[in-house]
Amino acid sequence: MDVVELRPLAHALADHLLTGFPTGDLADALDRVARADGLVVVTPVFSASYSGLFKTFFDVMEPGTLDGKPVLVAATAGTARHSLVLDHALRPLFAYLRAVVVPTGVFAASEDFGGGDGALEKRVDRAAGELAALVAAGAGGGGGTPTAPRRPAYADDAVADVTPLEQLLREAGGDSVR
Repeated sequence: MDVVELRPLAHALADHLLTGFPTGDLADALDRVARADGLVVVTPVFSASYSGLFKTFFDVMEPGTLDGKPVLVAATAGTARHSLVLDHALRPLFAYLRAVVVPTGVFAASEDFGGGDGALEKRVDRAAGELAALVAAGAGGGGGTPTAPRRPAYADDAVADVTPLEQLLREAGGDSVR
């Protein structure tokens, strides 16, 4: 397992935004993310969303880097009121980046740490199991250079029965689709 801590990369991220290319530790971190079989991404909640540093890291990533890559999304905050950050900020971001987000996200508020009920550990175990299943099924690839989007491991053969949008539009009366 490899950990990329963003705080030490803050200056390099700002430089990348100005120059258009990564250097040093940032280039290494972006390469490690590109080669990973799957990702666990965690952000503190800031103003009801992910942190700016977190977003900037994914903003400077080359297009296609996360295509089909399994991702487990997680966030921490001082209160459970911010738990919707998983579905209203993180999932849309990684859907835009064409990653495969596991069904279970992990949110932890201050009261979740040190709690005796084990609920946080159960959420973590479930999400980790989903991520491991996707990685084991080969959804992540992790071969370095991104290629065409990989088919999610949980997508069964029913996907082959989907009618293409062009055909649906044609059948609805629009003869040409551009």
